[in-house]
Amino acid sequence: MGVVLTDGEIVETKEVTIQHFDGLHILSEMKEWVIAHPEVSGIAISAPGYVNPKTGVISMGGAIRDFDEFNMLEWSEKNLKLPTAIENDANCALLAEKWLGKAKTLENFLCLTIGTGIGGGIYVNDKLVRGNRYRAGEFGYMFTETPGTALPGTQTLNDTTTIYRMRMQYAAYTERALEDITGEEIFAGYDAGDVVCTRLVSSFYNGICTGLYNLIYLFDPSHIFIGGGITSRPTFIEELKEQMTWFGLRDTVIEAVTHRNQAGLLGAVYHYLQGE
Repeated sequence: MGVVLTDGEIVETKEVTIQHFDGLHILSEMKEWVIAHPEVSGIAISAPGYVNPKTGVISMGGAIRDFDEFNMLEWSEKNLKLPTAIENDANCALLAEKWLGKAKTLENFLCLTIGTGIGGGIYVNDKLVRGNRYRAGEFGYMFTETPGTALPGTQTLNDTTTIYRMRMQYAAYTERALEDITGEEIFAGYDAGDVVCTRLVSSFYNGICTGLYNLIYLFDPSHIFIGGGITSRPTFIEELKEQMTWFGLRDTVIEAVTHRNQAGLLGAVYHYLQGE
């Protein structure tokens, strides 16, 4: 959460740990934050899942399933009593890049967010692409390989190529509880040359590169900006670029989003200011 001025200056921020993706806890924290900041003139929300920015309905809440079929715009204006705008979180990361980042002068670029799942935003011909059902940019649902006899949802980027998936695999291999495994531990093992960690991380990079390969041929972007917690790893982008050399695509620029974990915050404010 944060207070942001109309020029994009972040005045104050706060992070809150939400246990078990609890939607009611999120709403409670939002309300407390607004009460504590009576000077704010509006609410800008970045939300995961399928978000209709016109009606405010989140038809599918992504990792926060409490928000399935939830009208966040209606709730906010009723409970927070301020003008509100809402947009998909990956689209917000993209809009932040367009407003205050490296994409100010770009007309064709993509944003890929790597977190609990794989999300994304599409900016083509100088416009944000939302799609017929506001689901454009859900890159995580791309197949990494043909499903064959497996259920279709089990061979996508979301299922095969996330930090969560790596943690599951490492937990199974080491016979430890999933909650005791972190992505940092796996990457530390990779840096130290551990065989198992190297295999897991290499597979992770290969999956991301496969997705990027498909996206480059689909949209022909000049740039792809990567966001999400993984970008806090200082060597992530360079390692990703090294892996991409195998795929033979060097014309598209791949960079981290400019504002890292604040991208969603800033992009939500930009969307609010546009008044769409």
